[in-house]
Amino acid sequence: MKIIKYPERRDWNEILKRPSIDSSSLEQTVKHVLQEVKEKGDEAVKRFTLQFDKAKINELRVGDKEINDAGNLLSDDLKKAIITAKNNIEKFHSVQLKDTEFVETMPGVECWRKAIAIEKVGLYVPGGTAPLFSTILMLGIPAMLAGCKEIVLCTPPNREGKLNAAILFTAKLVGITKIFRIGGVQAIAAMSYGTESIPKLYKIFGPGNQYVTCAKQWVQKEGVAIDLPAGPSEVAVYADETADPAFIAADLLSQAEHGIDSQVLFVTVQQLLIDEVINELDKQIVELPGKNIAVRALENSRIILVKNEIEAIDLLNEYAPEHLILACANADELAEKIVNAGSVFIGNYSPESAGDYATGTNHTLPTNGYAKAYSGVSVDSFVKKVTFQKLTEQGLKNIGKTVELMAEAEGLLAHKNAISVRINN
Repeated sequence: MKIIKYPERRDWNEILKRPSIDSSSLEQTVKHVLQEVKEKGDEAVKRFTLQFDKAKINELRVGDKEINDAGNLLSDDLKKAIITAKNNIEKFHSVQLKDTEFVETMPGVECWRKAIAIEKVGLYVPGGTAPLFSTILMLGIPAMLAGCKEIVLCTPPNREGKLNAAILFTAKLVGITKIFRIGGVQAIAAMSYGTESIPKLYKIFGPGNQYVTCAKQWVQKEGVAIDLPAGPSEVAVYADETADPAFIAADLLSQAEHGIDSQVLFVTVQQLLIDEVINELDKQIVELPGKNIAVRALENSRIILVKNEIEAIDLLNEYAPEHLILACANADELAEKIVNAGSVFIGNYSPESAGDYATGTNHTLPTNGYAKAYSGVSVDSFVKKVTFQKLTEQGLKNIGKTVELMAEAEGLLAHKNAISVRINN
């Protein structure tokens, strides 16, 4: 990790840059796959699954027997863990459901806003190097709570054309039965355009590699909604002298193992703590199965020594991390000063991993600085809000003059007449 000491504010933008990728050749590949699936449907999906995933697929949709048998392949302990996480996530997300509130803005004029579920949604779950069955909980539970009528899950198969048992068990637990063994750009294309087997969906959710991310951004230009702009995973840690260096190193590595384009940031006012954390990183990284990935990710990462706590918080808000850990004595106080972050973990015993799996909060979060303007996935992500108004005859008379004057001032006389023809009748 590159160590930067006491950077000037004018240099923050430069030192906080995320790893960049040359996307020109990537976009050409993505556009080609999207167009082929759009034109040739299932045939193209199967062809690209063979090309990219080395799996020959006959039936895209997973049958009931394969889904029902998946639980037999998992240990009871793992199933209990998944059920515990499911219960916590359901408990946290269920309070996000709000009753419709009616407001009488003036006598005879009643307005309200109603949350209506998006009817057809697609969930993408990576299943290659890391089968992220936890993402099914994070996406499927709020989709179910919102009341989406059609929920489709796509995830890539292994070379035998099979899906990870934990993915199938978790999907069944949540209540998702439309599961397709396809991944990558071809999955995003199938859910966006529809094929003979896969329905066209209105909004697509879920993380993925740079090809999947590019595909989601591309179909968004064509009118398909996506959850949020998402790039490589990232974590920032702020720590003081009360933090445990082993905890900090473990938290940094927990994100570095996601991929070579991940980025981690460690900010502190303590020089001695930097040395201790580096020693811990060196010790812990050799034990990781994905050591080579983590090493590459750390090359994109930064340790930043700042003058004081105020500067640290300002810098972290400027970075707007996907995950932010506050490992310090006054973590509760500092958490109130955070305005840009996907999710915040307060105190030495709140590792980011806990939120990734089971605390109840959602792990589908904005990356690449988008936390300045975007929220993570919630029940709200699966609904749209429709406004309604109902005016009585007297209500229209009460508000009519206001609308007539404003419409006339804007030169929109037909707008004015839509009022006048009623109240002057």
